[in-house]
Amino acid sequence: MKETKQASGTPEARAAMHEMMAAFEAFKGANDARLEEIERKSSADALLEEKVARIDQAVASAQARLDRVVSEGRRPGIESGGRHPSTASRSPSPLHGEETKAAFDGYLKTGASFGLELKTGLSTASNSAGYVVPEQTERAIERRLMAGSPMREIATVRTVGAGVFRKPVSTAGVASGWVAETAARPETDPATLALLEFPSADLYANPAATQSLLDDALIDLDEWLAAEVEDAFAAQETQAFVTGDGVNKPKGFLSYPIVADASAVWGEVGYVASGAAGAFSSTSPTDRLIDLVYAPKAQYRPNGRFVMNRKTVSAVRKFKDADGNYIWQPAQRAGETASLLGYRVTEIETMPDIAANSAAIAFGDFQRGYLIVDRAGVRVLRDPYSAKPYVLFYTTKRVGGGVQNFDAIKVMKFSAT
Repeated sequence: MKETKQASGTPEARAAMHEMMAAFEAFKGANDARLEEIERKSSADALLEEKVARIDQAVASAQARLDRVVSEGRRPGIESGGRHPSTASRSPSPLHGEETKAAFDGYLKTGASFGLELKTGLSTASNSAGYVVPEQTERAIERRLMAGSPMREIATVRTVGAGVFRKPVSTAGVASGWVAETAARPETDPATLALLEFPSADLYANPAATQSLLDDALIDLDEWLAAEVEDAFAAQETQAFVTGDGVNKPKGFLSYPIVADASAVWGEVGYVASGAAGAFSSTSPTDRLIDLVYAPKAQYRPNGRFVMNRKTVSAVRKFKDADGNYIWQPAQRAGETASLLGYRVTEIETMPDIAANSAAIAFGDFQRGYLIVDRAGVRVLRDPYSAKPYVLFYTTKRVGGGVQNFDAIKVMKFSAT
């Protein structure tokens, strides 16, 4: 997916960018001094190590501030009123037009449900009952999730109408060959197909509001509800997309069998060893990262990116290439991401820390490698009784996900072999 740069021209974004660059320059100076002292004495002074760690934390804080500014720039305002520009040209449909929007606002404020579509659970054990929100509200939730969920920014997102999305994929391509113009064309072997299934599971949140807030005419209730469920949905989704076990939740890309890349087959995620148990190789850590970059096939590298958490970013930020250049570089413009070996870096906090046999770094084309499935329709059930005087809004959304191309994503396993 394309990088969003909406906030790049704001004064706050420029200030955050300046802070980021200044912090990184200070970090490079301190770390260079640390490396020189290690070369002279085989170890660095404890005070210098502490200084590098402190400045590294400042770099991380500056990067976090920059990411926050850009993320907030992508989010629509809660009191925006009116429709999102991307939907302004659409004419309202018979089922989800302005009348339905007005009816839904009335339901949120007073509980009146006239004109709304009631959806009950698919089985007696389901808790997914509620009123289907209008298209405007569903789009508001989707926009905010796209801005707040790092996996949604880098993966493919598909909206479906069924509870299970089934996708046939070719695990071995159709055979082909060269022949003369008048020569016979022998029959080729057919493609080897596999059927991937992506079931959707219920994701829920239960935001609360006071009646005075609901009566406030300046509040756009669509955006208010989207903002309330955004953090809860985004946190749960991101955890599941990385490490989810697939039971009543999406299956994370680290939950599939992880085997040595040379012997990986379809259905397994290949790994490159770091060269040391629970650590980078002490002699050539950058070389192992380069090995990871070249683990996926060539067609997956142009849109490739690194995925890791901020602690791992802090570790690789100190590495240099053979020419003495830092392999990690901050974003050059607000709205862009930092890069590692020239490839974009996406920080996902649910990625594991560096530890023995952990897959703390992933690399690949996540747009082609991972699929997120959204079941169309968000449901809301108004509850003014359980937490009086507050009004609760039990909001449910059905989401699934899993790896759709095992050749596109590779990981680094922190092991000797």
